[in-house]
Amino acid sequence: MNTIRKREIRGYFHTPVGYVFIGVFLAVSSVLFYMQILRQRSGDLPNFIAEMSYLWMLLSPVLTMRLLAEEKQKKTDQLLLTSPVSLPGIVIGKYLAAVTVLLMTAGLTLCFVLVVALYGTVYPMELAVNYLGFILQGCAFAALDLFISGCAGTPVTSAVMAFGANFLLWILDLLENAVQAGWVSDVLRFLSLYRRNEPFIMGQLSFAGLLYDLSFIAAFLVLTIYHLDRKRWR
Repeated sequence: MNTIRKREIRGYFHTPVGYVFIGVFLAVSSVLFYMQILRQRSGDLPNFIAEMSYLWMLLSPVLTMRLLAEEKQKKTDQLLLTSPVSLPGIVIGKYLAAVTVLLMTAGLTLCFVLVVALYGTVYPMELAVNYLGFILQGCAFAALDLFISGCAGTPVTSAVMAFGANFLLWILDLLENAVQAGWVSDVLRFLSLYRRNEPFIMGQLSFAGLLYDLSFIAAFLVLTIYHLDRKRWR
C-alpha cells in the first residue's frame, strides 16, 4: 500500500496534474479571498472556507481521473491486479496519494488565514472545525471520484463522469426545495454533502456529519475494491 501511495504521489509531480490541481485551486481561492475578504475588509473566514469547498466539486475529478482509468487505458490494469499487493492495498494506496495532494493544497490555503490574522482576529478552535469540515468534504469527493475512475475507460471519461456526479450532489439542495414529497426531501437532505458541512462552517463540531463523511468515504472505497475484484475474476 505504501509503495502504491509513493508511486502515485511521484506521478502527480512528474506530470502536470499535481501542479495544475494546486495552482488552479489556489488561483481561484485567491480571487474568492480578494472578493470576500480584502475588498470588503471582512474577517469572515468561515464563509470564505465554505465558498472554497465548492472547488472540490470542480477540481477533484482532475486529482483522481488517472488513478485507475489510466491503468485501464494503458493496459497495465491486469498487471496491477495480479501484483502481490492486495486490492484494498491498491485502492487505499491510490486514495491516500490523492488525499496527500489534497491536504497539501488545504495547507497552502492557510496563507489566507495568516493575512486575516495579521490585520484582524482569528478564533483557532472555530477555524479548526471549519477546516475539518472543509477537508472531510474534499476527501469524500475524492473517494467518489476514485470509484468513478475505476469504472471509466479513459482519464478524460473519468473526469467528465466524476464532474457530473459531483454536480449532481451539488444540486441536491435545489432538488430538495423543488420536490413536494416530504420523504423525498428528507432523503435528499440526508444525502447532501453540503448540508452535512453546514455545522462545521458555523464552528460546531458535528459528530453526525463526521460519521456521515467517514461512512461516505468508506462506502465508495469498498465499492471500488468490489468493482476491481469482479473485474479481476472476469
